Amino acid sequence: MNEVVGRDDLLLLTLDTLRYDVAARLVAEGRLPNLAGRLPGGVWEKRHAPGSFTYASHQAMFAGFLPTPAAPGPHPRLFASRFAGSETTAGGTFVFDSPDLVSALAGRGYRTVCVGGVGFFNKQGALGSVLPDLFQESHWEPEFSVASPTSFEAQVTRAERIVAELPAGQRLFLFLNASALHQPNWFHLPGATREAGDSLDTHAAALEYIDRHIGRLFTAMSARRRCFAVVCSDHGTTYGEDGYTGHRLGHEAVWTVPYSHFFLEPSA
Repeated sequence: MNEVVGRDDLLLLTLDTLRYDVAARLVAEGRLPNLAGRLPGGVWEKRHAPGSFTYASHQAMFAGFLPTPAAPGPHPRLFASRFAGSETTAGGTFVFDSPDLVSALAGRGYRTVCVGGVGFFNKQGALGSVLPDLFQESHWEPEFSVASPTSFEAQVTRAERIVAELPAGQRLFLFLNASALHQPNWFHLPGATREAGDSLDTHAAALEYIDRHIGRLFTAMSARRRCFAVVCSDHGTTYGEDGYTGHRLGHEAVWTVPYSHFFLEPSA
């Protein structure tokens, strides 16, 4: 990562609330052609989330604690704030002295931009401003929120505009929190109703919706130079398993998440 940082643009895309089992099944069934074409080996990596809900997980990720491989470690990290005794900081780790990756990248000359999704990024109060305020520039609109059936399309359109308006030589760190998978997501499945509510099937339909539009985001982020992309979930969620509904709880469906990182090569 010490070679990547300063050379390439960077993308961190969190697919908020996406479960590993659903993501893996849809790839295996050929229902995510655009994502599957980018995943190394055509599969998601199984990892454990650093938090059980959006705020906690993103605070950890912005400090360099991306989801951890779901196997015995230690596992060297891509990014790490410098502190004595770290067992996951290795030679290839980008180590920084600031408390968070966002300010560290700004210090290396990156334009840091947040395109928010769920309420922790809506800037409508003190709590909803903590995460976006880490960035030099942040964007949130009601059209990006969990209540919008076209949230991801709107977020990608904003990302395209951000990239287009940057000077050619300006490096970019773009963070996008996709809200489409978060409840409510029933409106992504044809025939589903508000009364019937959300389910694993509507969760899957929301991921298919994201896949239909994610190519635009990848194209925009690789339009100027090579981009290093991290695509992952921040946590999963439950739909009645063992009597649980939702997240911010210690269930396997919440802690186990899909993860991938890869390069987006610039267009010819």
